[in-house]
Amino acid sequence: MKRLFRRCGTPSGPAPSPEDQAVVDKFRAMLTAVRHPQPWTPGHAQDIAVRVGPFVERAHTRPGDDHGPDLIAVALVHPDTPHAAGYLHGRQLGYTSRGWLRCPTSAILGFWQPGYTMLTHAAADLPLPDDLGMEPAHYALYIEARKRDDSLNGYTLLRLGPYTQTRHAQQDGDRLTAALDARETALAPGFRVTMRFGPFNVSDHQLFADPYEADAVALLDAAVAGVSA
Repeated sequence: MKRLFRRCGTPSGPAPSPEDQAVVDKFRAMLTAVRHPQPWTPGHAQDIAVRVGPFVERAHTRPGDDHGPDLIAVALVHPDTPHAAGYLHGRQLGYTSRGWLRCPTSAILGFWQPGYTMLTHAAADLPLPDDLGMEPAHYALYIEARKRDDSLNGYTLLRLGPYTQTRHAQQDGDRLTAALDARETALAPGFRVTMRFGPFNVSDHQLFADPYEADAVALLDAAVAGVSA
């Protein structure tokens, strides 16, 4: 007598625990992200995924970089940014100490997706390596004079750079801001003089004064004297 077996629609084994299911879901999300990257194009503020050795990291992009299509300025961030736990963990693993870096666009996988989290150093509880394959993207201070009629007419009074660390730029920036506030009306009559923090444009390096060769306020005084002469 021939027996007929019918497959039951219910699972043959016990249901996975919530913890196991979470791991499975993360793995599926990672496979989806790797197989279906979201193509990146310049000019978007959305975070991107970049290769760092055999790992993938989340990165903020910085607009205004002047190296064309081959390089972009990025800051690596913990995959759980902006949550406090992610920030603390990121600090332990070296994410917050790297500053802005020049990232080859060839290392960009696409826009960041949560599925990439499993591929980060943070997920493996490993610190970022000393050699990331990216050079620092240096900083600069710009002292600008603009017409008080709120038009865009004006000029750049002084460019200071490159700064290799943000804390040095911030220290000089605080001193320059205090100097500007104390004598704003005498600096350039008819103009509003302000300071702006931004990227150091390597292609215009000849226009910048080296902040490590002289005092920043003294450089400002010299620039004002040159305009007034």
